[in-house]
Amino acid sequence: MNESVFDTISAAYYELTAAEKKTADFIMANRGRCQYLSIAELAEYSGVAEATVSRFCRRLGYKGFNAFRLALANAAFSLTPETGLLSGPVERTDSFEQMCQKLYTADQAAMYQTLEMLDSDRIRQAADMLFAARRVVCMGQGGSMLLAQDAAHLFSTVSGKFSAVADSHIQVMTAVNMTSDDVILFFSFSGATKDLIDTMQTARERGVRTLLITRFLKSPGALLADLALPCGANESPLQLGSVPAKIAQLFLVDVLFSEYCRRDPDSCLQSRERLAGALEAKHL
Repeated sequence: MNESVFDTISAAYYELTAAEKKTADFIMANRGRCQYLSIAELAEYSGVAEATVSRFCRRLGYKGFNAFRLALANAAFSLTPETGLLSGPVERTDSFEQMCQKLYTADQAAMYQTLEMLDSDRIRQAADMLFAARRVVCMGQGGSMLLAQDAAHLFSTVSGKFSAVADSHIQVMTAVNMTSDDVILFFSFSGATKDLIDTMQTARERGVRTLLITRFLKSPGALLADLALPCGANESPLQLGSVPAKIAQLFLVDVLFSEYCRRDPDSCLQSRERLAGALEAKHL
């Protein structure tokens, strides 16, 4: 049987520096939670620098934090879930009803976690930013791009200034040709993809304002953005593009859209009525 990351930490514990032991202690006390943390969050909760976390991962034999986080996810997945609660990973031995209830619990928890994170001042500021913009371009990569397209579609029901750009090269090209009157609405759960950073840096050079929806407010992308809105839902490296993470972000989009519409409800209603009339012929 392969040694788990927790066994590796235990075996190497007394060879660690005092700072590295702080990280080890936090991880061992929060085994199921640490797979969801960014390197910045793990460093903060452990009371050490990010460089210490990186050295800790390499000392244990991992190429970097991402490889270590994947090992945490694999180890945590094998932990026995708490009894009496229909939550946690779906097991092969679960009944169909148990599977459905676990998924429902995860989806519901994602929305509740996002609700708990909502900051009314940030939401109002974001809505003001979008409302005042001459043009809003929604962007993302991978599964996050699907959310960006959903957001562009929703906001397009009340305004013609919203659009979506999917290709990462064209995203940079678009940012180059935008102005300080425009806004980029970016989706990135991690807030730490290379294409996101490239586009954000280009936008900053052009004076284009950026709004990021992400899980991690201390991620590189969030630090580059003019404003970042946090979404709930934890996602391990084994759950890339998980439904709960998407539900959390869509709930946040719905809140932002409703706040946007409150700035001119009559105009938004008229736009939706015109749209409904134009699309009526599309239905049988």
